[in-house]
Amino acid sequence: MNPLTGKVSSIAEMIDWIRKSPEIMSQVTYWHTIPPRDPKLAEFPEGLHEGIRSALKHKNINRLYTHQSDSFREATAGNHVVTVTPTASGKTLCYNLPVLQKILENDASRALYLFPTKALAQDQVAELQEMVDFMEVDIKTHTYDGDTPPTVRQAIRNAGHIVVTNPDMLHSAILPHHTKWVKLFENLNYIVIDEVHSYRGVFGSHVANVIRRLKRICRFYGSNPRFICASATIDNPKEHAERLIGESVSLIDNNGAPAGEKHFVFYNPPVVNQQLGIRKSSVLETRKLAGTLLRSGIQTIVFARSRVRVEILLTYLQELIAHELGSKSIRGYRGGYLPKLRREIERGLRSGEIRGVVSTNALELGIDIGQLQACVLNGYPGTIASTWQQSGRAGRRQETSLTILVASSNPLDQYLIQNPRYFFERPPEQALIHPDNLIILVDHVKCAAYELPFEANESFGGEQLTDILEFLTEEQVLHQVKDRWYWMEQSFPAHNISLRSAAQENFIIIDMTNGHRVIGECDRFSAPTLIHEEAIYIHEGIQFQVEKLDYEEKKAYVRQVNVDYFTDASLAVQLKVLHVNREGNSGGLLRQLGEVTVNAQPTIFKKIRLKTHENIGSGPIRLPEEELHTSSYWFTFDESMSAGRSANDMQHALLGIANVLAHIAPLYLMCDPMDIRVVPQVRAVHNKLPTVFFYDRYPGGVGLSERLYEVHGQLMDQARSLITGCGCLSGCPACVGPIEEVGLLGKQLALELLSQLEGGAR
Repeated sequence: MNPLTGKVSSIAEMIDWIRKSPEIMSQVTYWHTIPPRDPKLAEFPEGLHEGIRSALKHKNINRLYTHQSDSFREATAGNHVVTVTPTASGKTLCYNLPVLQKILENDASRALYLFPTKALAQDQVAELQEMVDFMEVDIKTHTYDGDTPPTVRQAIRNAGHIVVTNPDMLHSAILPHHTKWVKLFENLNYIVIDEVHSYRGVFGSHVANVIRRLKRICRFYGSNPRFICASATIDNPKEHAERLIGESVSLIDNNGAPAGEKHFVFYNPPVVNQQLGIRKSSVLETRKLAGTLLRSGIQTIVFARSRVRVEILLTYLQELIAHELGSKSIRGYRGGYLPKLRREIERGLRSGEIRGVVSTNALELGIDIGQLQACVLNGYPGTIASTWQQSGRAGRRQETSLTILVASSNPLDQYLIQNPRYFFERPPEQALIHPDNLIILVDHVKCAAYELPFEANESFGGEQLTDILEFLTEEQVLHQVKDRWYWMEQSFPAHNISLRSAAQENFIIIDMTNGHRVIGECDRFSAPTLIHEEAIYIHEGIQFQVEKLDYEEKKAYVRQVNVDYFTDASLAVQLKVLHVNREGNSGGLLRQLGEVTVNAQPTIFKKIRLKTHENIGSGPIRLPEEELHTSSYWFTFDESMSAGRSANDMQHALLGIANVLAHIAPLYLMCDPMDIRVVPQVRAVHNKLPTVFFYDRYPGGVGLSERLYEVHGQLMDQARSLITGCGCLSGCPACVGPIEEVGLLGKQLALELLSQLEGGAR
């Protein structure tokens, strides 16, 4: 390191410096080095068009990676394909080559590309256009999204060989107006779906239904396109792609791309109170480590789990290095930002003008942000798949890279920090979708009926539709004439259906500091806790206070403030069992899967001081109760297990177990920890016995509870080993929860209850 500037000449020098720094190394619990990987190459496939060969050679590509060659072979043979390889392994050619080949053979041929985000779509168009320009052929590639001017739309509909869009536009702007896209649908040969792993949960369940509608319209126009899918590493890529597109697919997973040396460091913040098991804030430690990297001239990306954390870290880092690098050289990037701002940040990262970025998982996808050297994760991202995706943003294209995972004190982080082999040796999670969730399915049957009338005995996915069609006819949404059902309402339904949520309303956030401008949005379920009146909403590192929440109109009015705290809200939850679908009994424990209604009422919010994170005040939240009908898995302890324990002891034991399970459950699910909720009840309403409930936080459920019901035994084993392995005396945030919540005996009581299940938890 240069003693005058504090800069290092390379990432390798930085890694050496960290290894020699006792202050950092004393908190490193595991240092994992992944050796560089050589490329596995294959000759250009026979029959590959001369123009494509020349364009590849012009880009210095003289042979293909094995996975590129295999997917070309499968796709051109007429099979549906899913290619699964890590970040930055050249997946784009897996679909661009067969698509270009087909169009060069037949100029009438068309392809549709789907990307989960606009940014990704724009990157890919640029890459495709470069090849087409070099070949000097007339292949028109166009992006069709919300930003496309109306004058250009007409041209794309008539002449675009390759239409690049996102599922939201396909759902609301292309399928409902398919009569304007006759040329595309009649000649559609390939449908490309990139980042397939991101289509999971509610969003994935919606997209599976949009694809059912797309295939239905293709059949109507006489085309039968092949699907080419690409995914980052997940545990069930073939099964997931098959559920998404409703066809059997060929799996290509022999990754031939090279990779540079990768250093993966697990870092646990120091303990500041041994008895209470309290560690120094992971946010403050992330600030220290990211600040060190940035000051040393290393271009760094920092990932945080929530919007609030992104904004807090951004504020801290901008303060820390403002006088050295200028505050604009570090930017935030998250879902609530408007598109223009996001594009500007992506350009700055590619050019190197922006030295650091703090992001939620919005940058996890393969958006081209150039060559970053280090990645700092503030807290475990929630899934193994996401962690590898985020880590893959650093050290693209064969350079050495460094990833530091800074653990928070929540049980899941602490479990991984203490069991690193679990992370490095276990396959990533499964992507789960539930396309036949009744609420989501009915919405898309409405959209499909608007697009084309339904015939008798027509199925939609695997479902027979008679009941749904009859229900919609009774509701006077459809009109039956002989064996056909026609749409009869005035408006078109896709307009009111968002693919991002099962319930259809987002709140918009309006800044009133100078005039009125929309600065972001928030989904209905997060609104009561994120944008209640007096909440501090942070955007681009700037604090706003919510002055008024108009619940009916779905608008939050905010004004810029400068305070030294952020807010955190609490929910009171009531739960009723409606119906039991499956059950199993083992070792004194009854576990069940079924449907429940959940009534959630926001109660109070706390003000938490920045930097020290102490509680400095609170206030009431006055908002209506939200009701949710969803799927749930629960387990009940029989009377013999609670015998001899007071209701208070039982309350603390159940709360301790629930806290641990809430954090461990995401190990088995590819979801945000907020997507699944846990509620303990000492006397459950339906059976008067001690019960712990898990429920999906979306109307109708998306299959998360069902998966947990299946892995019940493993969940119990892991909960027990996590509590046993924690070094605190009587409970802490890293196991059963803090003493204030579970009492002095919380840890002991939870363990006693779990050990009664010994051998019977399965």
